Amino acid sequence: MAGKTSFFILALIAFLRLASTIETSSEPRENPAKEMIQVGLVHNMSSTAGKLVASCISMAHSDFYDAHPDYRTQLSIQVRDVADDTVDAASAVLDLMENEEVHAILGPEWSSQAKFVIDLGMKAQVPITSFSATSPSLSPARSHYFVRTAYNDGSQVGALAAVIQAYGWREITLVYEDTEYGDGLLPYLVEALQKVDVRISYRSVIPPSAEDVDIVKELNKLLVMQTRVFLVHMTAEIGSRFLVLASDSGMMSKEFAWIVTDGLSSLLDPVSSKALDSMRGAIGVRPYVPRSESRTDFEERWRKFYAERNPHDETADLSLFGLWAYDTVTALALAGEKAWDPAKSRYLKPNTSRNNLDFSSIGISEMGPKLLGEILSTQFQGLSGEFRLDRGELQPIAFEIFNVVGRTEKIIGYWTSAGGLSPGLDLSRKGDYTALAKDLKAPIWPGDTVTPPKGWVIPISGKKLRIGVPKKDGFTELFKIEWDPEKGVRRYSGFADDMFQEVLKALPFAIPYEYVPFVNETGQSAGNYDYLLYQIKLQKFDAVVGDMGIVANRSSYVDFTLPYSETGVAMVVAIKDDERRNMWVFLKPLSWNLWLTTGLAFIFTGFVVWLLEHRTNEEFGGHRRQQIGSILLFAHREKTNNLTRLVLAFWGFVVLILTQSYTASLSSFLTVQRLTPKFVDARDLVRNGHKVGYQVDCFVPEFLVRELDFDKSNLKPYSSVEEFHNALSNGSENGGVSAIFDELPYLKLLLAEYPDKYKIVGPTYKTGGFGFAFPLGSPLVSYVSRAILNVTQDKAKMDRIEAKYFGGESSWQEQDAAVSSDNLSLSVYSFGGLFIIAGVISASSIVIYMVSFFYSRWPSSTTIPPGERSLWSMFSETADDFFREHGLFGCLVRNRSKVVPTSDFQSRGASPSNDVELIARKADEGERPVLIIHV
Repeated sequence: MAGKTSFFILALIAFLRLASTIETSSEPRENPAKEMIQVGLVHNMSSTAGKLVASCISMAHSDFYDAHPDYRTQLSIQVRDVADDTVDAASAVLDLMENEEVHAILGPEWSSQAKFVIDLGMKAQVPITSFSATSPSLSPARSHYFVRTAYNDGSQVGALAAVIQAYGWREITLVYEDTEYGDGLLPYLVEALQKVDVRISYRSVIPPSAEDVDIVKELNKLLVMQTRVFLVHMTAEIGSRFLVLASDSGMMSKEFAWIVTDGLSSLLDPVSSKALDSMRGAIGVRPYVPRSESRTDFEERWRKFYAERNPHDETADLSLFGLWAYDTVTALALAGEKAWDPAKSRYLKPNTSRNNLDFSSIGISEMGPKLLGEILSTQFQGLSGEFRLDRGELQPIAFEIFNVVGRTEKIIGYWTSAGGLSPGLDLSRKGDYTALAKDLKAPIWPGDTVTPPKGWVIPISGKKLRIGVPKKDGFTELFKIEWDPEKGVRRYSGFADDMFQEVLKALPFAIPYEYVPFVNETGQSAGNYDYLLYQIKLQKFDAVVGDMGIVANRSSYVDFTLPYSETGVAMVVAIKDDERRNMWVFLKPLSWNLWLTTGLAFIFTGFVVWLLEHRTNEEFGGHRRQQIGSILLFAHREKTNNLTRLVLAFWGFVVLILTQSYTASLSSFLTVQRLTPKFVDARDLVRNGHKVGYQVDCFVPEFLVRELDFDKSNLKPYSSVEEFHNALSNGSENGGVSAIFDELPYLKLLLAEYPDKYKIVGPTYKTGGFGFAFPLGSPLVSYVSRAILNVTQDKAKMDRIEAKYFGGESSWQEQDAAVSSDNLSLSVYSFGGLFIIAGVISASSIVIYMVSFFYSRWPSSTTIPPGERSLWSMFSETADDFFREHGLFGCLVRNRSKVVPTSDFQSRGASPSNDVELIARKADEGERPVLIIHV
């Protein structure tokens, strides 16, 4: 309905034939011998930009047909000089369609005009071909008869965002004109800035009709704001005035950064020399146009041509829009030749009265659809580069980043969508990238400085930052406010204040501030920490300093810096000391598996010594019980063989190491205080219904209920270290609590005050820690966070501050050593190497002994009958000797006894009844004692 209404109005205006519309069909020259293709040009021909465009179009027409004399067609360009008015432009287009029956429209100049004219082109099927309507709100994809032979303004937002990101600016002020051209870029720019985490803190909208006094008022408003980075998206007509007034207001000086879009940098309407002077230090973005010989030759010819046509005007610089106008005429001439059909050179007129105000009376171009298709498919190398319409519009190759230095421009880098920023043009560069300042050559900033502006300042209003601070009744070690009524001043101290002072010293600039206590009329706290932080959102405070926990729900209305303290919620319980009164403490130094391993190694070593000494050493003989005793009570004796000495030597070394380690560990157990927690698991507290405490006015109770399933009725609030101590001392059964849950800094204060009574047990539940709070989007957050990192990574400085309030780290380390000594009992693993070496030596000694024995007692071939001679029988005979000689089948007779069968004695007339007598007699005669075995 709105579209029909617009068409109705436009038709009415066309019917009235505005007197301001004039026809100049004399230029460019027409050749009556050729078929004429009617084309309309709608532009403000009296402006500098209009004169520039007219000269480029005229030269394009002449150059093309001089180069193509054999073409059968020629463009007949009908010019309509219109003011910068939407209605005038639409009326001119209607006139060209109805009276001249044009098959294409060149123009109009402005995006706001093109928005209406596009609808006319759709109705009449006439291509609207614009080389200057760059607003991204006009889309060839949605309006098929709209052809943009220029770059879409939205294509530059990536380059603008990259420049802002490269210098680390997090906030900008957007200044744009209140037109279709200005508004059209806004959604695309916002999206591009969001991708690089940049926020538009303020939008300054300047109406085209604004007087200088109105602009100055807006500049004064910008001057007292915090942000010092300005992105200007304007055409030259209003942008020139704005920049001159900004310079006169002192805003083109140090600490300011100005970025201009291609509306100013491409010179659609060239800025004055005074405006160019005021832009000193600004950074601009514009499309990159490659140099070529044809372009250089054209620029030389164009200057002469322009001077001849406009002898009283100062020669302007050839703009990119002039090059696009030249290429557009060339494209239309090529497309017209291909699309020409004499049978379809007119309009199809409907059978309606000319007096009918219905929009359908315009008619439809028979050539328009084919001409549109030929234009979209036309490709050639133009003055502005390769002419190819992708999705109905030109696509940029790259963007130049330039710096205004006086009245000249210095190229400091390039940007491409594939490769990002680079100091030199590199079209082959591709891949992911992060924009950095080193990717650009160093520019000259406003104020003739090479130091990039930080992008924000404390507002120039003479005010200090109002920093809210909490009034605490307990835990004043973290933040304390003292009032001196005699001097009428307040003193501030505490861990949070010391950290804030160190952070201020680490900042690269000074911040004027004043502390404002968050108290009521009676001098008491005006609310909890949530309410204190909410005062930032209410703009009563500019920041908050104190022991503020970084919690998710608070971050919805303030921005926190990085934490300056340890993070996490933990549990503290009382500890008991009963280790030194334990009668079995002497067993503690060694673990049970080490005791067992040592005993087994002792027995094994005794058995090895017995085995090695049994045959030759009288002290290891006798009855079985005596032999077992010799195994268990073996000693390092002098009369032993070499293998035994080797085994005993290393075993003595093992015993020495074990003895020394046991002595040291036992001394530690008897002298170091044994600290044992009464509770070690929060789940036991929940299951048994124990009472637990927390600090009043903090987020911990919600955490205990939500995360650990505590019953609210079992939670008790306290407000000081002394109250924590009293509650833990009494215990849950006596009206106190069994444990305290709080953030680590508060618990450190408790342990620093009572180091031998309480202990942190269980896991530490991660939280955000303590941080300083600022308004959402405040640029101070990033600077303060970096300063916090510099302070917290200075170990000497942090040790000094923490020792002042928490007693330093030594007391914590001592307590940790005490409470963890239950796990310091020596284990088998600690001596595994010794036991392995001792076992290898003992086993090797046994193997050497066995090999030696078998070698010396291997039976000869004469002692075994030939029929029974085999390897197994020989091994069995030797093994029997081994077992017999080691007394494994009877009593041992010492002094190198000999074993003989009973048959040997019987051959000598002996009998079992007189065996003992015979043995004794033989011994007296000097023979070896014989062990008689009855077989």
